[in-house]
Amino acid sequence: MLHSRRLIPLAVLALVAVAPLAGRAQQAPIPYGAPIGVEAARKVAMAAIAEAKKNGWNVAAAVVDSGGHLVYFERSDATQYGSADVSIGKARTSAAFRRPSKAFEDVIAGGKTNYLGLPGAVPLEGGLPLVLDGKIVGAVGVSGGTSQQDGVCAQAGTAALAK
Repeated sequence: MLHSRRLIPLAVLALVAVAPLAGRAQQAPIPYGAPIGVEAARKVAMAAIAEAKKNGWNVAAAVVDSGGHLVYFERSDATQYGSADVSIGKARTSAAFRRPSKAFEDVIAGGKTNYLGLPGAVPLEGGLPLVLDGKIVGAVGVSGGTSQQDGVCAQAGTAALAK
């Protein structure tokens, strides 16, 4: 009986924590598709790095498959070492939660600091799902610049997948 009393509050807490994000998207989530291949992942990462180079930013770019497993990683030579792990984390956040990592940053900026402890989430702009034929095939994560700069580079990566 003691265990069931603990489980109910945890279930309620989980629903309360995710509710603000769920309320933003009244539509069904995008389904997962077959995982992105290495060549497509390289194309995405290189486009993100090219955007950074064009703007004089040093970034790391990671591409994960639909299950959140690293497929490809690239970084500018002068990028801080910590950005490697952060870029992978942003990509995994977008793949796991099927949304841009910025969604979590926005919720936290709105005062919902409980999202800071959400397991597996890096609540910073720069992670975007990669959608092909209406299905999530992976995600790209970029880190090294400001959140907005990382977002610009990640968007360049997603645009490359569509070409």
